[in-house]
Amino acid sequence: MEKPVISVENLCKTYENEGIKTQAVCGVSFSVKKGEFISIMGPSGSGKSTLMQILGFLDRPTSGKYLFEGEDAEKFSEEKLSYIRNQKIGFVFQTFNLLPRTTVFENVELPLLYDRGETSGKKVQEKVKNALQAVSMEHRVNYFSSQLSGGEKQRVAIARALINEPDVIFADEPTGNLDSKSGIEVLKILQKLNRQGHTIILVTHEIFTAQHAERIIYVKDGRIVADDLVKDRKVAEDGELLK
Repeated sequence: MEKPVISVENLCKTYENEGIKTQAVCGVSFSVKKGEFISIMGPSGSGKSTLMQILGFLDRPTSGKYLFEGEDAEKFSEEKLSYIRNQKIGFVFQTFNLLPRTTVFENVELPLLYDRGETSGKKVQEKVKNALQAVSMEHRVNYFSSQLSGGEKQRVAIARALINEPDVIFADEPTGNLDSKSGIEVLKILQKLNRQGHTIILVTHEIFTAQHAERIIYVKDGRIVADDLVKDRKVAEDGELLK
């Protein structure tokens, strides 16, 4: 039986400020199979973004166990963590995090600059081209990111997340700054990537967005209160919603 790509057991995260302790995540346990599309859903302050940051190796838990591809994450060296962040996982954020004074090409190639193995200009161009084609943005390759609409910026951000062909893509409120049409285009891309084999972990506070996943983990006050398969899954297709 194949091991889960992600497995957490009794995960907790506590922050301390001026002697006051705040428990952002407490006693969280679940696993994610390779190729799953899950949503982590909850209101503001529920702990869902903190949980994603831990799963994406942007933060460390205070206690509990985190297995990534069957290995104990607590034992990972900084070198291995850097490798995982660059090669194994990709991030898409609500605020896009694009460099405004650089072109679409330069934004998408950025993760390759941290990969010492990528030295061939031709190979870099091919990878950027493929990533942009996956999100239908190859026609904007020489535009500056400041010239793009919000929906286009998010598609470029997804292309950047794809550049190293990661196994897992984390999307933190990826439709939060978009109009409804652009938001559906982003969800359509995420569903397409999932069908191609990528594991998708989507964080959102909107049930409408969460229902585009196969499974929803509901978080409240730092704890999981429900973990359900989506019965009436929404499918984004050509700007329309179909069940």
